[in-house]
Amino acid sequence: MLVCQPIIAMQVYGCLKGIQHWWWPRCCVLCGLVGQQDLCEACAADLPRTGSACERCAEALSATGVCGRCLREPPSFDRILAPLRYQAPLDLLIRQLKFRDKLHLARVLGEVLAKEWATAPRPDALVPVPLHAARLRERGFNQALELSRPLARHLRLPLLKRACRRVRATQTQSALPAQRRRGNVRGAFEAALPGHARHVAVVDDVVTTGHTVNEVARALKKAGAERVDVWCCARAQTDHRDH
Repeated sequence: MLVCQPIIAMQVYGCLKGIQHWWWPRCCVLCGLVGQQDLCEACAADLPRTGSACERCAEALSATGVCGRCLREPPSFDRILAPLRYQAPLDLLIRQLKFRDKLHLARVLGEVLAKEWATAPRPDALVPVPLHAARLRERGFNQALELSRPLARHLRLPLLKRACRRVRATQTQSALPAQRRRGNVRGAFEAALPGHARHVAVVDDVVTTGHTVNEVARALKKAGAERVDVWCCARAQTDHRDH
């Protein structure tokens, strides 16, 4: 009897999933097409792709290479991997996730990113950019953490939810001009890493100026990380507003 219980549970689960798909079929989150995917192939193909970009910070460039800013002042992170640009229709999905509490979009976007990074060099662990406790209470969730969950699951990577914390409440980056954002987040993070986590990937939704993820990377390297990559859903141009 004990041996059969897992089999019976799997059969019941499969039956319930079949009923769920019959009553509530999946619809594409962009075009509404009913099918088997949350993001249909046509809409996935239309997402704004990153073209030529800086090999360090992923800022758009006319040709592949390292941008002048990274050459003059190398950032604390080693590389930003951003497969998409913060443009329509992706910007709509991210705003709906962050400001309209559509948490299922974190799973959809996380699965898109997992496919993008299936062959990327694997870090030892993922570290989501943390929110300050006050902001977390206000919003109710951390979008970076929610994006990290499907990534960790699909890529089979440890998710260090508490490795980095925001120890100082800061103004919202989007409310500040670019030149004030660096000072706004300076010293705002502290980190503690397990011994095996020498190469970590910081996960965030959007990077614009890069000051937030740079400060997170600085804290992680201070905590012992040897390499810190940044995995973000989208890279925005510096004239866009950051998170």
